[in-house]
Amino acid sequence: MKFKKFGGTEQKVYDLIKPITDELGYYLWDVCYEKEGAMWYLRVFIDQDEGISIDDCERATAPISDILDEADPVPQQYMLEVGSAGLERELVKEEHFEVCKGDTVTLKFFKPVDGEKEMRAELVGADKEGITVIKEDGTEKTIPLADVSVVKLWLDF
Repeated sequence: MKFKKFGGTEQKVYDLIKPITDELGYYLWDVCYEKEGAMWYLRVFIDQDEGISIDDCERATAPISDILDEADPVPQQYMLEVGSAGLERELVKEEHFEVCKGDTVTLKFFKPVDGEKEMRAELVGADKEGITVIKEDGTEKTIPLADVSVVKLWLDF
């Protein structure tokens, strides 16, 4: 795993819409620009302490769409989607790990770590070298970033 670095389009969009999401009281979790089949999708993920509703997504979509139409930072035709980052969201940026310190996460590995392909643990922190967690047995472990394929928040329903 590597911390996500925005491509040119994602960074331009992030920079354009961050003031809008801030003004609306939302945390801009992520921007993804990806092709699925023949169609390009620009996905904007937002969050707030109370969670995100459909009304929140609608409220954010119009001003985001307006600024994107005006600035035209995306070279292809695309479908804009504004949505919640989700309860079990993926942590992909350094700031995500900072915000989620103390939360329980699920880590998936490229190859077994301590005999496991997956681990649930409390997040202590992360840097460019590794992710530090407190395992269920209470021991602290730092796992090299290169061994981790995915890190997601875990919620016990």
